[in-house]
Amino acid sequence: MLSREDQRRFDQIARHLRTTDPEFVARLGDQAANRRNRLAIVASVVLWATVPLLALSGGWLAAIIAAVALCLAGALALRARRW
Repeated sequence: MLSREDQRRFDQIARHLRTTDPEFVARLGDQAANRRNRLAIVASVVLWATVPLLALSGGWLAAIIAAVALCLAGALALRARRW
């Protein structure tokens, strides 16, 4: 955790960077978005991998319910991303 003086100085530096080098700030922002997108892809692959397991253990009805829920979640995520 930063002291008040360090936090104030950090905010000054960040403000200065935003005004003098917007391309650098944009690149940093893109890295955070890429990490979030990568996490969403990994989560969706893991969730889709559970569908066949549900089909084996819980029957086809459980697998169909899980697949429909994942499709709905994906559609809602895409819709929220466009806003």
